[in-house]
Amino acid sequence: MNQIAKAGNQGEQVRSDCHVTLEIKKSGGISIQLNSKVESMFGTLIRQQVVEVLEALGVPHASVRLEDSGALPFVIAARLEAAVKQAIPSSGSWIPPLISENMAESQRDRTRFSRLYLPGNTPSLMINAGIHQPNGIILDLEDSVSPDKKGEARILVRNALRQVDFYGAERMVRINQLPGGLDDLEYVVPHHVHLILIPKCEYGTQVKEVEARVASILESAGQKREVYFMPILESAMGVEHAFEIATSSERVVAMAIGLEDFTADLGVGRTATGEESLYARTRMVNACKAARIQPIDSVFSDVSDMEALLQNVKRSRALGFEGMGCIHPRQIGVIHEGFQPGEEEIVKAEQIIEAFREAAEKGLGVVSLGSKMIDPPVVKRAQQTMALAYGFGLRRQPDSSGQENSNKNPRS
Repeated sequence: MNQIAKAGNQGEQVRSDCHVTLEIKKSGGISIQLNSKVESMFGTLIRQQVVEVLEALGVPHASVRLEDSGALPFVIAARLEAAVKQAIPSSGSWIPPLISENMAESQRDRTRFSRLYLPGNTPSLMINAGIHQPNGIILDLEDSVSPDKKGEARILVRNALRQVDFYGAERMVRINQLPGGLDDLEYVVPHHVHLILIPKCEYGTQVKEVEARVASILESAGQKREVYFMPILESAMGVEHAFEIATSSERVVAMAIGLEDFTADLGVGRTATGEESLYARTRMVNACKAARIQPIDSVFSDVSDMEALLQNVKRSRALGFEGMGCIHPRQIGVIHEGFQPGEEEIVKAEQIIEAFREAAEKGLGVVSLGSKMIDPPVVKRAQQTMALAYGFGLRRQPDSSGQENSNKNPRS
């Protein structure tokens, strides 16, 4: 009996995707029925790709119906592989080449003001996400993907990590809740992901599980590079173990809070002013600061109210947060505006750095600005403020000769 499998998305609202119906046969080679608006221009290339992918997956005989809605090659390959894996679970993988733009690594202390969530099974939202200039993009395998599509999403996210240019944004993936999320790692760790988000984290041991699996995958792949972690606290138990989680691994560079699930765990509603989550947020911020990692706030769900978002960002920054999630590109600019340093902060930072420089030139062991003493942590904070000011174009960075130089990318 022939095996039939389906993968992908179709419908009037679907863009940059395709739907594959695959029937595995015992003979007859590969036959392809293609329905695409771009068939006259790309039909031959699409058919060639279908044959190439199927043969690489060990499928010499099959009937394929491909409903194309403008899918790029990495999407077509992902949908074909997903269909084959449904019919033949033991089949291999067809992995697209890694583009040069995605070979760059991340840094432990890079700016993470904004991170844009992208559903892991919706390629149309991935393709141009980097144009909006978020600090990070999150290819999501958890809540935004229906249970029956998670296998497809893993393959699509893997291909996107290799083929989509995100224009310098940090490449993040939110895996599924453990223990199932451990299996997601095989599809993302070897493919130059920068950071793994660990959802619904409640114990440091969960982070250690992820750490052990990541280390094993990197070793098997022969890769020596950093893959960072951002656990997400989404329950009362997670908040109570915030410092334990923050210090559970050297790979943890940031920790986030998810307020929708947290307030549900408390049995209360989420309000605009956030009194119900104040304890949890301040406790998490304190744990992060003690562990020397970045505290990241939850998403703001009203994508139409930019003024309310800006006020929320300012409250978040006042509590000590160093970034927050966003669910729509229009939120990115507002979040950056709210987290960037103000003019008063910049002037004070400039004064601190100058006072420190003058004291160092005179060989003084004590640095003061007016009536206040300046210690190394204060100087470091001032330097961080100026780095942000340069990055956001609020000041021009002097070169080694003291002349103004071009601005740095605030995402780097």
